[in-house]
Amino acid sequence: RTGHRPVLARVRLSVLADRPTAFTIACAMARTILIVDDHPSFRASARMLLEAEGFEVIGEAEDGRSALRAVHELRPDVVLLDVQLPDIDGIEVAAQLTANGSAPAIVLTSSRDLADLGPVRDRCDVRGFIPKSELSGAALEALL
Repeated sequence: RTGHRPVLARVRLSVLADRPTAFTIACAMARTILIVDDHPSFRASARMLLEAEGFEVIGEAEDGRSALRAVHELRPDVVLLDVQLPDIDGIEVAAQLTANGSAPAIVLTSSRDLADLGPVRDRCDVRGFIPKSELSGAALEALL
């Protein structure tokens, strides 16, 4: 999956004297998300919050190596990626994912301030950054 695509369904309604009228309704599919963070409590909170706001969390990863495997296996639309991971940092994970040009949308997150991270966009191609304390479906959607 490479992005948000509406699902189209054909619906028939009887209107006035049983005359059928056909029209199409576009229903938005939930974007699929992989949450990558080394703190189980943050992954659980982010999952609950994002699922409550209409996103489909299809997986979680606790470190950079498992994130790379999960992206390959699950093919999420979006990766919510912590910057500080125990093995490979999130910026390097993002750089590896975007190296071939067919990566999912990547949004970095951290409990640290963006200014503390240096020039992130110079080191990897990401959609943006959301502080962990400000994570919401609306904040994520605004970057996608």
